[in-house]
Amino acid sequence: MWLQMITYLQNNIDAYLSAILEHICISILALIIAIFVGIPSAFFCVRYKQAQKFVVPLFGVLRIIPSLGVLLLLIPIMGTGVPPAITALVLLAIPPILMNAVTGLLEVPPFMLETATGCGMTERQVWLKVRFPLAMPFILTGIKTALIEIIASATLAAKIGAGGLGEIIFTGLGLNRFDLLLIGGITVALLSVAAGLSFELLDRLLLRYKHI
Repeated sequence: MWLQMITYLQNNIDAYLSAILEHICISILALIIAIFVGIPSAFFCVRYKQAQKFVVPLFGVLRIIPSLGVLLLLIPIMGTGVPPAITALVLLAIPPILMNAVTGLLEVPPFMLETATGCGMTERQVWLKVRFPLAMPFILTGIKTALIEIIASATLAAKIGAGGLGEIIFTGLGLNRFDLLLIGGITVALLSVAAGLSFELLDRLLLRYKHI
């Protein structure tokens, strides 16, 4: 088995590295879009309390729908390729980012907000210099969770021609080749672990006060 894996990598190293690059690009792009949607939505929910009753449950429902089901629903609308794959991954990633950001912003102690206001800060300054910095541990946790889920689910993108490591996995399934399944699965697992460790490092760099 290991000999088959080594032989495949030796003969197809360019295709393998290309699949990794595609997987990473799809995952990062989906994460960036999800952040730009999830964080402002969290601000909107906390700033306008009534919105939280509708926005959070709406995105929460998206976590229940399987990624493959979302992909299949998007094919008649967006066709195949990268766009529907990115859209499905963004819908998967928004809920953990949104929910963690909302929790973090709501967990900021009221006395901190009162102190900031008493020091003469405007509402904008309170949000930027007090609320969001104090909520950052929750926000980073949400982003890390979203990225790991994206990396794992991005394998399904190959089903609609978006590339990535899913091509290797689905080829292994089609040809009944366990070596390809191992190569694709192990690589996805390593990318997920690397993503988790990267955010642990980022957490230590940005939130040094937590580790003193």
